[in-house]
Amino acid sequence: MKSEVMSRRRILKGMGMTLATLPLARLVMACGEGTDPIDESDAGSEADSGTGASAWATGGTAAMTLAASYPDPFAAGLGTACALTCEATLGPCYAATVERQDISEGEAGLPVRLAFRVVDENCEPIPGASVDIWHAGPGGLYSGEDASDFCTSGDADARAARWFRGVQTTDAEGRVSFDTCFPGWYSSRTIHIHFTVRVNGSEYVTSQLFFDDTLNDEIVNTQPLYDARGPRDTTNQDDTVISGDAVGDYLFQTERMADGAMLAWKTLVIRSSLSDARCAVPGGGGGPGGPGGPPPGGDGGMGPAPGLDGGTGAPP
Repeated sequence: MKSEVMSRRRILKGMGMTLATLPLARLVMACGEGTDPIDESDAGSEADSGTGASAWATGGTAAMTLAASYPDPFAAGLGTACALTCEATLGPCYAATVERQDISEGEAGLPVRLAFRVVDENCEPIPGASVDIWHAGPGGLYSGEDASDFCTSGDADARAARWFRGVQTTDAEGRVSFDTCFPGWYSSRTIHIHFTVRVNGSEYVTSQLFFDDTLNDEIVNTQPLYDARGPRDTTNQDDTVISGDAVGDYLFQTERMADGAMLAWKTLVIRSSLSDARCAVPGGGGGPGGPGGPPPGGDGGMGPAPGLDGGTGAPP
C-alpha cells in the first residue's frame, strides 16, 4: 500500500542522494559477532563512522542504488558467546504487519538496510523464525488505523498508511533484512526500533533496539526532514524504557554505504525453548510524553506480543 504523506515528505521524495566521501575504518564490535572489520574493498560499502552532514543519502529506499553489493555484516562469524536478548516493552503502537522486505512504502528519509541474525544461546542459527519490526517514521509518528491515536496523533496520512512495519522469515543461516528509513523521535523516547521474534507462531522475545547517541544527534540535527523538527528531548541515557547502563547491549552497529545509505545490524539471541526463563532489560526513568508520541507511561509496561493476525496485545 502506498500513501500520500505530509507535504514536506513529498518534497523530499524527489531529492537525490549524496555520496559518502570520508572513509574511516570501523571494527565490528558486537557481542558474539567477531571483531573483523567489514572489507573496505567491497563495492557497496565505505567503512565510515557516519560523521559529516553531506555524506548521508536522502529520498528513502529509492536512493539505495548499490544495495545488491552491500556487505554481509555477519561474515566474521558469531564466536561462541551469545548472550540472551532480553525483553522490553511491546508498547501500544503495534498494528497489523505486512510480509515484505522494503517497509518504507516510498516514504522519504535516510535509507537504512536493517540486517538481523537470529541464533540460540549456543550461537546456532534459527531458520524459519519470523522477525516482525515496527518503528516511527522520520516525523515521529507510527502508521495504521489500528494503532492507538496517540501513536499516529490522529494524522490522516499516518492512519491510512502501513509504513515502517513488516515481517520477514529467517533463512538457513538465521538471517533476515529490511529496507527502511531512519526512525524519527518523539517526546520521552530515544530513537528506537521495536521487534518480535516468533518460532512456529510462538513469541520468543519482544524487545527494542537503539542507535548510538552521537549518530542520532547527527541525523536529527543535520539531515533533511529530520532537522525540521528540532533537537530531540530524550537520549539513550534518560529513556523511559531502557536504562543508560544497559543500552549498550542493544545498540545497532552501523556503517555508511557508498551510496549514502546506512547498513545497521544486530544479532538477536533467543531462548532455546519456551520453557527457558526470560530476562528483562533494566528500565529507564524518563520524563513525560508529548505531541507526536505516547503520553506519560504510554510506551511503558510490558504486554504480551501480538499475533500475526494484527491483534495489538494488551495495552500497557
